[in-house]
Amino acid sequence: MNDITIGIVGGSGLYQMEELAEVREVDVNTPFGPPSDKIMIGKLGTTHVAFLARHGRHHALLPSEVPYRANVYALKQLGVRYLLSVSAVGSLNESLHPRDIALPDQFIDRTQCRESSFFGGGVVAHVAFANPICPLLADVLQRATEQATPDVAIHTGGSYVCIEGPAFSTFAESTLYRQWGAAVVGMTNLPEAKLAREAEMAYATLALVTDYDCWHPSHESVTVDMAIANLQHNAANAKRILARAIELIAENPPASSAHEALRTALVTPPAQIGAASRERLAAIIGKYLSP
Repeated sequence: MNDITIGIVGGSGLYQMEELAEVREVDVNTPFGPPSDKIMIGKLGTTHVAFLARHGRHHALLPSEVPYRANVYALKQLGVRYLLSVSAVGSLNESLHPRDIALPDQFIDRTQCRESSFFGGGVVAHVAFANPICPLLADVLQRATEQATPDVAIHTGGSYVCIEGPAFSTFAESTLYRQWGAAVVGMTNLPEAKLAREAEMAYATLALVTDYDCWHPSHESVTVDMAIANLQHNAANAKRILARAIELIAENPPASSAHEALRTALVTPPAQIGAASRERLAAIIGKYLSP
């Protein structure tokens, strides 16, 4: 089953993809526990795709409860090399309107209580994370958006502020993030993006703008009802974009530098990595360990 090179993590409002054929559900066990839900494997044309609902198909997990390590590790075990993240976000910029689509290229981490690395416990690695989004994969998402949903406004670049949640930002926080020049705010792309880099996956975010957070003087503060209504509106567009992105990746798989992220990142000499750590991290570092 390790021929599945494209993975999708669906966020709020996106719990399945009807475009996939021959869908089957698989349980994947990981050293970091079970993922958020069963992984759905299906085909788009001749391309196998793995889809995982980040919060579970019934949205039962808070952002802080999402088993990010298990999710990424499970997809890695299936062979995923390209990870498309779909996320609901609030706009921090007047020009990013609700129901627009953003493709951020940077992150600001404001989370506080999430496991953010596969490493530790006797194995040390420090991956480069200056550019957390794969620009080649982001370009695929941009072209897919332009081709599949030409009437939808798309905004490229900018920073995604990831907060702990589950509460939305205070007015002071939202104003601060705007002063930082950030584009959008969300609750789920970290540590997901960091773990994807450690797993040597190319990672890009399709951010669905649902609201203006709480900073906008002429718009009411974000509510769940508001966010869900706009998410449902965007869900069909997101599925069309993903379907086209899958086709583009299959036609010409990007040669991402993320696929070699650990080559110079491992600090612990392979000969000093114990058997238990080798087993725990087999899907992550296996290719760098001698038999």
